[in-house]
Amino acid sequence: MSPERPELPPALAAISHGTSDASGQAVVRRLADDVAAAAAARGLGAPVRLGHVDVQDPDVSATLAELPQNLSAVVVPVLLSAGYHVHVDLKKETTDVGREVTIAGALGPDDRLVDVLVRRLAEVGAEPSTDRIILGVAGSSDPAAVEDCHEMGRRLAARLGAEVEVAFLAAAQPTVAGAVAEAKQTLDAAGEGGRVVVASYLLAPGYFQTLLEKAAGDVTTAPLLPAPQDAGAPPASPPELVDIILDRYAAAGPARR
Repeated sequence: MSPERPELPPALAAISHGTSDASGQAVVRRLADDVAAAAAARGLGAPVRLGHVDVQDPDVSATLAELPQNLSAVVVPVLLSAGYHVHVDLKKETTDVGREVTIAGALGPDDRLVDVLVRRLAEVGAEPSTDRIILGVAGSSDPAAVEDCHEMGRRLAARLGAEVEVAFLAAAQPTVAGAVAEAKQTLDAAGEGGRVVVASYLLAPGYFQTLLEKAAGDVTTAPLLPAPQDAGAPPASPPELVDIILDRYAAAGPARR
């Protein structure tokens, strides 16, 4: 008798929101490639596929359909908080797909995301002791997702040793534009200088990053995955993001089997 073939671990389906922005598409594709390379380097043996919950193809069902027959999958939402897309869209798209599918946790909150935010603030020369820091997020109608964003604000504030206000581009209050205007008034009234710095708590370039940059902050940081420079190849993904995705996969998949 031939020896039994070892059971393959579940596939890792990295599911992003999706974007029509070419730079955003490129950096998210690079993130998936970096996750696949890290998975291979760690000997996980799990195929990695990239899909999208909206805007782009392949969608979730097509991403799962291209996997080998009978191979289970762990869907890792490449989303910063678990809102409607995780609780409704992904749940619907992974039901009755002809294979076992587990939905892992979203990327945030996580202290490693704070590490990346601190780097982005350093890149623009932010001075938390004198600047007003606003954590700019997309927003959600899901109260739990909004609370996740506030939790990230608290963690960032603790790391910086300074106040951080969380503000939203949609679906929640305060708005980024309103928070920026109020912060500028406060700085002007105090007469102590300083800037209003908007820290982008967005994954990648695209529509929401453009809105954030139009909110009239004195400076806005790059998203967690910055755009390629001079139309070149996308830079290597922050290792923190790669590690978080693999940790979410392990927590939901092989480590629990």
